Amino acid sequence: MKNFGLLVLGIILGTLAMYFYCCQDTDLAIEEPTKPSGLISSKEAKVLDEAYNIKHRIINDSLFKKSTDGGDNRSSWWSIEDIQNYINHAENQAGELGYTMDGLRVYLGAYPQVDGQEGLTTMFIVPTGTENKSKGSMFSMFQDGSGDIQGADGLNVGGHGKPPSVNYPQ
Repeated sequence: MKNFGLLVLGIILGTLAMYFYCCQDTDLAIEEPTKPSGLISSKEAKVLDEAYNIKHRIINDSLFKKSTDGGDNRSSWWSIEDIQNYINHAENQAGELGYTMDGLRVYLGAYPQVDGQEGLTTMFIVPTGTENKSKGSMFSMFQDGSGDIQGADGLNVGGHGKPPSVNYPQ
């Protein structure tokens, strides 16, 4: 009986030791999110923005009359929620169109001329991806990078700077 009591005590102590050993929270430090490729510093962004000034000035001075609302657009803004909803929508639509979405492309555009007023510059986003092909297709080896997904919806109507022509940072 004495040995049986020691056996039970040993099992209990062993169970407790395993619990504390195995179930400790070893992830006390918060992991940093993976940084995407192509990150630039705010200083680099400022250099890029300033380098664009001359092109923006040439385009505006040669093509547009001075607008009353602060000039042509230099930026577009979308909320995180709009971007996340768009990505979800684009991934679903890509699947329906027979594509695997793998990225987004941002285009510069301009609204059409209305009542003699030149349309302002805009930026819009379209999904990119590759067409789903069966593994046995001989054309799958000729698939190249990420083209725009034909027939997919784009995202436009982002907010603009205040005034529209303001430089980085706002």
